[in-house]
Amino acid sequence: MIELVFATNNENKIKEINALLTNSIKILSLKDIGCHEGIPETADTIKGNAILKAKYVYEKYGYDCFADDTGLEIKSLNDEPGVFSARYAGEEKNADKNMNKVLQKLALYSDRTAQFKTVVALVINGETSTFEGIVEGEITSNKHGKNGFGYDPIFKPNGYKITFAEMPLSEKNKISHRGRAVKKLIDFLNSTK
Repeated sequence: MIELVFATNNENKIKEINALLTNSIKILSLKDIGCHEGIPETADTIKGNAILKAKYVYEKYGYDCFADDTGLEIKSLNDEPGVFSARYAGEEKNADKNMNKVLQKLALYSDRTAQFKTVVALVINGETSTFEGIVEGEITSNKHGKNGFGYDPIFKPNGYKITFAEMPLSEKNKISHRGRAVKKLIDFLNSTK
């Protein structure tokens, strides 16, 4: 069995990832390894932040690790919020305030095209690999749904009439950015056994 740390304390992300994994991979959280400090996310790209987090855990705690970073990129807003998605409306990482800021800024635009991008960085034995997942869609005019987290209530993926927050987790995982990046991660891990 492969044991990997997933460099997050976000229970929603851990639940999503565990739903995608096979029994041959055991996930440890940051709490499981005694990592309680905030891991710096100072890179200016989504990929850079994912690599920073995975390397931090590997170098400081000695565990093989993967980390993800995700951003919502909105075409009319020059790909904002992007790397600042979690803190778009302030350091407290408030999802409602973030969504409100997006909806307010987009009120002036007819093009609501957007994409979610996730990059997963994996560090095993000091070697770093990255895996990207993208899902395209659009930003709705109002919040819909109670499932999911982050920007899910205002993101409607292409080909669907509902937002991520209106989908059951099993449905979202089939098409989501994180699901796509993690599938590439799992394929990679299975190919190296």
